[in-house]
Amino acid sequence: MQQERQSAGVTGAYVIVTCLFFAWGFITSLVDPLVAAVKGIFQLSDVEAQLSASAFFIAYGVMSLPAAVLLARAKSVSTVLISLAMMVGGCLIMLLAANLAIYEVVLLGLFVMASGITVLQVAANPLSAALGQPERSHFRLTFSQAFNSLGTFIGPYLGAALFLKGVEVKEGTVVTPAVRAGSLHGVDRAFFWIAGLIILIAIMIYAGRKRIGAAAPPPPHETAEAGIGATIREAMSSPWALFGGLAIFLYVGAEVAIGTQMALFLNSNTVWNVPLERAGKFVSLYWGGAMVGRLVGSALLTKVPAPRLLAAFTAIACALCLFVFNAGGVPAGYAALSIGLFNSIMFPVIFTLTLERSTASEEATSGFLCFAIVGGAAIPPLTGLVSQHSSYVTAFAVPAACYAVLFLFSLASGRARTHVRDEASAATIH
Repeated sequence: MQQERQSAGVTGAYVIVTCLFFAWGFITSLVDPLVAAVKGIFQLSDVEAQLSASAFFIAYGVMSLPAAVLLARAKSVSTVLISLAMMVGGCLIMLLAANLAIYEVVLLGLFVMASGITVLQVAANPLSAALGQPERSHFRLTFSQAFNSLGTFIGPYLGAALFLKGVEVKEGTVVTPAVRAGSLHGVDRAFFWIAGLIILIAIMIYAGRKRIGAAAPPPPHETAEAGIGATIREAMSSPWALFGGLAIFLYVGAEVAIGTQMALFLNSNTVWNVPLERAGKFVSLYWGGAMVGRLVGSALLTKVPAPRLLAAFTAIACALCLFVFNAGGVPAGYAALSIGLFNSIMFPVIFTLTLERSTASEEATSGFLCFAIVGGAAIPPLTGLVSQHSSYVTAFAVPAACYAVLFLFSLASGRARTHVRDEASAATIH
């Protein structure tokens, strides 16, 4: 009976941790409709609007390695609680930004929130795998990540309904004070309820801290001892860690750039010419494709070598971007949305291929790859710069170039020598 109660307690703890995966996926995907909303609310250029994505994803470059050190010193439960407190702080700043209507405060709120999410990812992945029987660890982490994908699917639809009602950004259109106030109120409501949800989860984790702490994996003490500088130096000593870092940088940058400009792209006269709110809701299909692709891709990876499957998916994604670039019109909209299906396996496959080929330690390589997620801060403004001076259709040349480099990475990884390691760390971005 006692063993059954203990098992039920661990299962309950796992359910709570899985809610975290959903929460950060949902919050991350809200950036897509938010980019379109702030462009209209604050009358921004494409580059200025894409700074919202930059403010969010630059946190990965700033916080990934410090988060690993924090986890080593504070342990799993304390690190999760710290990350949740940071996320609540970010939500409160977003509430302030919505009420003051100051774009710079929006950027600050997104950075603080993303910093918390970065710390949370570092702690929650191994925690999810550890809460239960060891032989089912892969199932638990995959199941948790499925809820992360569910969050990224739902987020853009709800965000568009809250942020984009009546907002238009086409040349010659005007956002009235009433529409602007309604959009800011939607931002206020969204992050108010998100803050409440995070606080509730934090209370549940605090209440079950002893049970969760007992099941948590041991902290990576070597990361704390080595420090951030030594970890980066070790990773940079490996050509494959650097190549993998570039691949992660370009993949995340391309995925985020497409997602954050998708509503503006579908809204444009040369593509679907639908209202911005409706266009924003269609962005859910982009992330829904990634959710479906992860399920299909997982099955394909049991039959097809990872480098070969990555080569196929990156080549198709590049071809779709080039189709959008050359065709435009209604077919281009469908092609752009389908890119999410082929993004699906890229992050985990690039991550594991790099770990297998890097001569640096797994900890140093993993930390450097997480740091490279900062590509989500660099590529979107570049894409915005192209769209600002040409069109949203032409801007697809930027992610096309990123996928072309990823295709070369896949070919090179198929020929490279692998190093024997323990089980590779699981990887997730959203």
